[in-house]
Amino acid sequence: MHRHPDHTRRWKRPAVLAGAATIGAMVLSACGSSDQIARGYLPEGASENADGVISFWVGMWIAALAVGILVWGLMLWCVLAYRRKNDAEVPKQFRYNVPIEILYTVVPIVMVAALFVQNVKTEDALMSVEQEPQNIVNVAGKQWSWDFNYLSDDVHDSGQQAVLTGKDGVADKLPTLYLPVNERTEFVLTSRDVIHSFWVPQFLQKLDMIPGVVNRFQVTPTKVGTYQGKCAELCGTYHSEMLFQVKVVERDEYDKQMKKLADDGKQGFLDTGYDRKELIQGEKGVHERDPKHNEWISKGGKDN
Repeated sequence: MHRHPDHTRRWKRPAVLAGAATIGAMVLSACGSSDQIARGYLPEGASENADGVISFWVGMWIAALAVGILVWGLMLWCVLAYRRKNDAEVPKQFRYNVPIEILYTVVPIVMVAALFVQNVKTEDALMSVEQEPQNIVNVAGKQWSWDFNYLSDDVHDSGQQAVLTGKDGVADKLPTLYLPVNERTEFVLTSRDVIHSFWVPQFLQKLDMIPGVVNRFQVTPTKVGTYQGKCAELCGTYHSEMLFQVKVVERDEYDKQMKKLADDGKQGFLDTGYDRKELIQGEKGVHERDPKHNEWISKGGKDN
């Protein structure tokens, strides 16, 4: 009976696995539209900084794939070029190769340095608050909903926890944040209890809300529409139901909404005095700890 050599059998399984991996990659690459592939399957951006984030994300993937192809190619070349020709032969042994060792030490350092520099540039652009915003909104996270103080318009809106029934109409009852399109808005982020995170996926930007800390970032929405927002930091039992909507509208519609809030009696600054520590016997209340806290936040959390 004819028997295959051992080295033939050794190659059979890796070849099958390599073929399956190739087919899988082809199938995955065919999933999704060309636009989705071009932005690396990130959500379609709806803010001024979105293009920079997408470019950085896609660039990282291209660099990673290039490195992967190079490494896989070198591995395959070594397997083929230096494989044992027969069982009696011992391949030539190498202890070191200075040029190659310098190559695989210097090149990764250069790549990591370039990645670090580009990351800092992108982060600086996202977190810059140097420009004067046209609107300022204090977003207060709470278990498990959101409050919005429109500081520039001296009105507020308060949300309640979402009730997810699986039926139509749930989105209409979510807390809704209104923003004027093509205008720079500064978000002043605070928390009433635990750590939350303010996230609108289409803005491709999010930031934590930490008790006792005021974080801020600016966004210029570029597309009219309704976008879903959520808390991106595990904050307790109903974290998954801490949802809200963002309506990016024209200035006229935004002004009508601000007038509606004023007409509904939601004028002025919504008190941020609630603090879970007030519920604990013996703990100082937020007003006692910092009596000027509300006034400070109402001015955008900025020191003179």
